[in-house]
Amino acid sequence: MSEDEQVEAALGAADVLMRVAARSVMEVEDIVTSPQLRILVLIARRGPRTAGDVAAELEVHASNATRLSDKLVQAGLVERREDPEDRRYVWLTLTSAGRQLVERVIGHRRQAIAEVLAAMPPSERAAASRAFSAFSRAASADPDDDGRFTLLQPG
Repeated sequence: MSEDEQVEAALGAADVLMRVAARSVMEVEDIVTSPQLRILVLIARRGPRTAGDVAAELEVHASNATRLSDKLVQAGLVERREDPEDRRYVWLTLTSAGRQLVERVIGHRRQAIAEVLAAMPPSERAAASRAFSAFSRAASADPDDDGRFTLLQPG
């Protein structure tokens, strides 16, 4: 297989994965916006964050992070908790409903990928799994916490 064919094969797989991620976002778009989902997944994966942390980690303006967080609090998906040791810090944590929404999105993605893998013959499924693992190792990057695209379970 030529290098161009290898790239095209990887792009084809990436297209399927992106469609899986996009469908799961569409499934909850009546509840949260894409930027709000990013915050929920960030908190789910990394634990409680301040609005400043959210702004820095998602590379958005602090006022945008605060506004988005306010909407998530109003929706009952996030709650604010004062730091008992330093009241200047207010931590954003997921409520049970927020955690369930993230689990629903990630679960949808896992199920869709499992269905694709199940449609493959076992030998090809094993080869694909090895190839995906090698591809991930070669990228040598931490997974992205951008909730629009992450496929991993919250940590």
